[in-house]
Formats: sequence, structure tokens, C-alpha cells
Amino acid sequence: MDDMENWPEIEKAATEKRRELVFQGPTFDKRISSNGGLASAIYSLTLLNYLEVSQCPSLTEIHEDIQHLTNLQSLILCRNKLVSIPNVVGKLKSLKVLDLSVNNLSVLPEGITQLKELNTLNVSCNSLKVLPEGLIQCTKLSTINISKNHITGFPADFYSEKLDLLSTLVASDNSIEQLSGDVHKLTALKDWISPQQLSEIPSDLSDCPKLKEIHFKGNKLNDKRLEKMVNGCQTKSILDYLRGKGRQGEDGVDTDGGRKADKGKRQQRKKKEKVVDGQDEVEELNKMVVRVLHVSDTPTALTVTVSAAVKDVRPYLVCCVVRGMNLNSGNALKRFLVAQTKLHDDLCGKRTIATIATHDVQLLKAPLMYDVKPPTQLKVVSLGRKEMTAVELIRHLQLEAEELRKQKKRQNVTGLHKYLQLLQGKEMYPCLVDAEGHVISFPPITNSEKTKIKKSTKELFLEVTSAASLQTCKDVMDALIVKMAELNKFTAENREAGSDGEGEGPQEPAASSETSCELIVQQVRTVDQDGNLKVVYPSKTDLSINISNLTVIW
Repeated sequence: MDDMENWPEIEKAATEKRRELVFQGPTFDKRISSNGGLASAIYSLTLLNYLEVSQCPSLTEIHEDIQHLTNLQSLILCRNKLVSIPNVVGKLKSLKVLDLSVNNLSVLPEGITQLKELNTLNVSCNSLKVLPEGLIQCTKLSTINISKNHITGFPADFYSEKLDLLSTLVASDNSIEQLSGDVHKLTALKDWISPQQLSEIPSDLSDCPKLKEIHFKGNKLNDKRLEKMVNGCQTKSILDYLRGKGRQGEDGVDTDGGRKADKGKRQQRKKKEKVVDGQDEVEELNKMVVRVLHVSDTPTALTVTVSAAVKDVRPYLVCCVVRGMNLNSGNALKRFLVAQTKLHDDLCGKRTIATIATHDVQLLKAPLMYDVKPPTQLKVVSLGRKEMTAVELIRHLQLEAEELRKQKKRQNVTGLHKYLQLLQGKEMYPCLVDAEGHVISFPPITNSEKTKIKKSTKELFLEVTSAASLQTCKDVMDALIVKMAELNKFTAENREAGSDGEGEGPQEPAASSETSCELIVQQVRTVDQDGNLKVVYPSKTDLSINISNLTVIW
């Protein structure tokens, strides 16, 4: 029987009906070792949609009871010592992300092929020799990473039109010596990182209509000219060469027989390409792209430490950093602030459900601490005001709200009154504090003039807090990032010029039609005072909003 005193996170997750649970690092590894595996109680948390157990070398197997976690959308079991995965993993019908990288797996269960919602499969850095037949049943797969294994070839049925969403395939550091000409059937393939044991590259690869990036460096090819190209040329040059080679005979000269035999096939593919190109052109015009930059890829990534004392005041917080937001052109900044206000009024229930704060990253003094202070000791330079204590600021705001109510002859309290009342009776107030001890955010009331965003802001630190739930924070942050992507697209398309008179120095040139409106979202971790992970945003279950012209790249 599990000693639940050693697993307080599980009991807390059950009590608070949490959707996410993370076990990571030496502390949890010791518990797993002494318990002989994960606590069985974890499999009773049927509300979980995100489960991560990583960097725990004592974890060698997962119990079949994992089949009870039917709401799981992300299962992250990386950097452990797993030797097997139960076949019942196929019963996790909601699973979208499966990460089994950096383990000791020699075989994958057939059950994986039953995961109809799976879009990301990462089995890199294991000891796999084969992939299971039937992966084509996972028709929503968009990313597969099988790098650093001992795989000798793809399953016979792998090259299929059924995998029409597969855009990224990473197969480096394997023992694959040959690729099928049927690779052109993977019509959505955009990024292809190849094995490094190839002697030939099929010319049919050039018929993948969306292929943008290929990496064949390190292969000892029979065609030395092609080998030289793959070690130094751009993808387009390589594809052009393969395309030309596909029309040639063995001696390098076009043959009438070859042309006649392939004419129908080429025309059919050309027709398909034309249709796809037309679709791509429309997609490019309407596309919004959000690229997630992982904490592991950025050693200097911001981390926010959360004090235990916020639990009784305003416990939930998610943060991230966004780059690529163009606030400089025309009225872009004003539109962003208006959109934030609208989110506050609607999704955030006039700040009573959640509160958004935005900061200029260049003005932040890290590390950051989410803490509490007594009302008389919490001092903040509120937006457009001088420095004052929380008591003084709230008194000012209450008088302003009451005056507004009288002017509009309302009986009911204003929205401002409502969120001010959230702090009534609290002995401590929540605040985000920088390394110099300055309060840069006082939710749900205000954030600081010290970190205020301007037209010149290049990187934004976004913060959402709530007393309701962690999922509430994530939903609001998701909506904010989508709105930022929409605004960025609008700014790029309308090519606004000039300043709106805010007097913030020289303006940069207006965005051109070639200007990228891609947003880069940098993950931010929040940790407790012992350094244990509380949440990382965005995780794989976030930003899963079904918007046809929004692409999220992980």
C-alpha cells in the first residue's frame, strides 16, 4: 500500500480536482525508488489531462492501471529508464502528445496505433529497432521524432496518404539505409531530418508539395554531386536537382521511353502540386503562426518563484514571454490595449475571475517572486500615478468608482467596485516583486509604471492570475495569445505608417507585406520556494484552440 504521506501532490490533485500533475527530478526519483514505482493512487486521478514524470531513473515501468486516465491529452515520460510501455496505452483515446524520449525502450506497444487523436510522438533516444505497423491509423499525427535509435526501416504501410497531416519527421542517427519512392505520398511533409546511412535519395522526395526544409548532411551518397549539395546547399536547390534527376535515365540524359512511361504520373503529380500550391497561397495569406520556445532551449529563460503564502489570497499564476509582437506601427499599441481591456471585461468577468498584466521584458529585474505583503507595506507606482501604498491606492480607486456611479446615476456598483471588493477582509495582498524589491504587479488592481509597455517594446512578459483555478489562468492566457496573433496579422496586412502622437521617439518603418507576423512564445516556469516545478506555460495541452488559420509549432 502506498504511503500517501510521501505523495502529498496526489492527494492535493484529487482534492483540488487538478488537471495537471508533474513529477520531476531527484526528489520524486527517491520516492519512486522506495515505493517500487509510481504510487498506485496516481491512476485514480481520472480528471488529469497532463501527466509528466521525467528525470526519474528509478522509473522502469508503467502499470496497466494507466488505462484509467482516459482524459489524458499529454503523457510525458521522458528521461527515465523505462524498458516497456503497457499495450493498454492504446485506451487513452484523448491522448494528443506522447513523449517517451530518453528511456531504455527496445519495442513500442501496438496499442500506440489505436491513438486516433495523437498528433505528436517523440520516441527519440531509445533502443528501438522497428516501429509498429499501423501508425497510419493515427491520422492526426503531425510530428514524429524517432532520432537516436537503431531503427532499420519504416513500416511497409508508413508511406501513406492517410498521414496527410504529418509535417515534421525526424529520423537522424538510425540504421535506415534506404527510403521508399513512396515518400511523396506524405503530402504535408514540411521538415524532414533524414537518417545518416543512406546511399541514395529517391527523386520522388521532390514531389512532396510542401517540403521546405530537408537535412541529409552526413550521408555517404553514391551521387557525389548530390552529396556535396546536401552538405552545403539550400533545400530548394537540392529538390530542384532531385526533380531534374527524376526525369533522367541512368546516363543522365532524358530518354523517350522514360518520359512516356512517367508522363501520366508526372502530370497527375503536377496537377496535385498546382492544387496544393493554390491552397498554400490562400493559407499563407490567412495564416497566423505561434512558435513555442521551450525552457530547455533557453538557459536564460525567466522563472517565477511562488511563495506558499499566496495560497490563501490569490494562488494561481501562469506567465510567458512573447516576442515578435509589433506594437510600433500606427495604432497597434492602442489596439492591443483595447483588446486586453475587452478580455478583462468579458472572459475575465471585469477582473473578478482573472487578471492580465503585461510588462516590458527589458525593464524587468529578474528573478521574480510572486508573494504577499501587508496592505500598508505594499507600495506600487500604479499606471499613471505616483507611488502609494495599497491602502491609499484602493481608497483613491473606491472614490473614483463611487463618483463614476453617481455620474451615471447607477444603483448598482461598477465593474471597478466589483474587483476592488475581491481584496476586502484580506490581511495580505498579492504582488509580483522584482529582484530589487519593487512591486511590478498588484493583481487584480494594477501593474506598475516601471515596467509599462510602449510602442518600442520588443518583448512582453505576460502574467495572468486568478483565485478561481489554474485552468482559468491558462484559458485566459490562450485567448490573449490568440488575440495577439490576430492583431499582429492585422498590423502586417494593413502596413500602417507613422506615430499616433504618443511622442515616444522615432518610429520604425511600417510593416511590409513581407514582414513576418509570427509570434514566438517563450515558456516560463513557476516554481515553489524549494525550486519544485508548479507549472510551465505553455505546455503541450495549451494553445490547443481549434482555429483553422492558427498554426502552433512546438
